[in-house]
Amino acid sequence: MYQLLKQIVKTGIVTERPPAPDEALRVARQRLDEEILRIFGRSLAIRHVDAGSCNGCELEIHATNSPYYNLEGLGIRFVASPRHADLLLVTGPVSRHMEVALKRTYEATPDPKLVVALGDCGCTGGIFGESYASCGRVANVIPVDVAVPGCPPAPLAIMQGILTAISAPVSAPRVR
Repeated sequence: MYQLLKQIVKTGIVTERPPAPDEALRVARQRLDEEILRIFGRSLAIRHVDAGSCNGCELEIHATNSPYYNLEGLGIRFVASPRHADLLLVTGPVSRHMEVALKRTYEATPDPKLVVALGDCGCTGGIFGESYASCGRVANVIPVDVAVPGCPPAPLAIMQGILTAISAPVSAPRVR
């Protein structure tokens, strides 16, 4: 143990240099803020609904909140109630037990509302498809604005899907 501590003191703290600021991000941030304000009048609030997923997508959603991706730094945050949400982020194939709960969550979300189906299961039903226990894709239960494929999708793809949803007109036709 003594040798290890001696080596740590001798070496010091070794880390990478922080990246230089990127002014292009600042412009994108301002444009994003303007887009969110134009549509919703404030920052974007997301309610995540797990309709029966394997939790792979949830791990990637948690990664979007990490300091590396910093979703909240863009003015996008997760909320606990659908009544406070602007966007529903739905993962997994919709199980029969979650069908009513998902519909109620959708109805409780105030207008204008957006829906993003996440992962292969949310977009197509995945390996589960439609059966006695599964309604299949999210669009079979509620209208979907954006579908983000992947098993699981990368955090950047999730962020891109959210940004695509808020940049598209709210009156755009929905997948049903």
